[in-house]
Amino acid sequence: MSAENLGLLGVGVLFVLLALRVHIGLAMALVGLGGYSLVVGWDPALSVAGMTPYAAGSNYMLSVIPLFVLMGQFAFVSGLSRDIYRTVHTWLGHLPGGMAIATVVGCAGFASICGSSLATAATMGTVAMPEMRKFGYDKALSSGCVAAGGTLGILIPPSIGFVIYGLLIEESIGKLFMAGVIPGVLLSFLFILTILYQCLRRPELGPRGPVHTMAQRFHSLGGVWGMLVLCVLVIGGIYLGVFTPTEAAGVGAFGAFIIALLKRTLNPGTVVQCLMATGKTTAMIFLIIVGAELLSRFLAVTQLPMHLADLLSGLSTSRYLILVAILLLYLALGCVMDCFAIMILTTPILFPVIKSLGFDPIWYGVMMVIVLEMGLITPPVGMNVFVIGGVAPDIPMTTVFKGIWPFFIACCVALVLLTVFPQLATFIPSQMSAK
Repeated sequence: MSAENLGLLGVGVLFVLLALRVHIGLAMALVGLGGYSLVVGWDPALSVAGMTPYAAGSNYMLSVIPLFVLMGQFAFVSGLSRDIYRTVHTWLGHLPGGMAIATVVGCAGFASICGSSLATAATMGTVAMPEMRKFGYDKALSSGCVAAGGTLGILIPPSIGFVIYGLLIEESIGKLFMAGVIPGVLLSFLFILTILYQCLRRPELGPRGPVHTMAQRFHSLGGVWGMLVLCVLVIGGIYLGVFTPTEAAGVGAFGAFIIALLKRTLNPGTVVQCLMATGKTTAMIFLIIVGAELLSRFLAVTQLPMHLADLLSGLSTSRYLILVAILLLYLALGCVMDCFAIMILTTPILFPVIKSLGFDPIWYGVMMVIVLEMGLITPPVGMNVFVIGGVAPDIPMTTVFKGIWPFFIACCVALVLLTVFPQLATFIPSQMSAK
């Protein structure tokens, strides 16, 4: 059997293992090691198996992952998510669907100090769902806005998704972070328009909340000082070149720790809780990275990614049709797999295709992340939807999925706008030096 056919067989075996519910990191490692041994031999394969975990895990840039995860954990225990929601609700709660709008803005704010979609959805769901239920909000709208707003966690910087993508393609993580700023704001704005459109047509979906005085609104701004401090430190520091992303992650984690201390929400138990949660998340991501490295070595010796790039770039059809096909593949995978796993699994295969088609890697990274976000809220799995199911078990999954579709359309609009105006993703990165 030719090396190329072995590569195709390996990809097939990988999906069989995933269907059997083998962990994605372990499945990639098994296929990578087994395939590499068939192509090159057992001795080189065993040598690679011995060196790869250390080589992958000791990468200095990977230290950004546990630090940003830890920052999100400290931000959570300090109550920043609750403070952000209350402040936005004070200002916008009187609008049609005001609490749902406040939820989306709160998700965007918490995403800027968290970096995880699942954590954003779970945290904001816990805060916002009881309030919307109290004011009689439609269950589909309330659950849909939390699930969709949570997806902003891997688009608005600091995003762990961009960290992994940047490491895989050897692109500036700082530039990728900045590339997510305008698209993140754009998608948040489209979500808000989606809520307003629904509630203006059917006011009973999202009743108006109480109107607060200007004094109450300005007083509520005291609740967002922690988020603003962390955003200025992390995002501002990266953009101005004061910090590298890794240094910014360390500063952000320490800043979140100090804020939690000032709010008096830390005790030995919560510190251990934050460290344990960070360790579990980091271990999961690192296992996937090691497995992906072994799989990438196998695919590299089979030349499968290069053959695929030559095949697709040689087609007479439009390169944008090929891009749509790739994005639809991401959407399908996002329905059944974790977004980080998809990114690590497919990037070594598909990125050569993107390069051969002449697309900007930073712009493509933003497009990919948005499509992966869409996968998080798409049946039959939709990871964020099941998070909402855990937060509000009384709401049927069918109701949550019903509330998702208007936000899914908003994501499609964002993709179209980014395709027509790629500068939305590339302008800010073009104004900064690589870090």
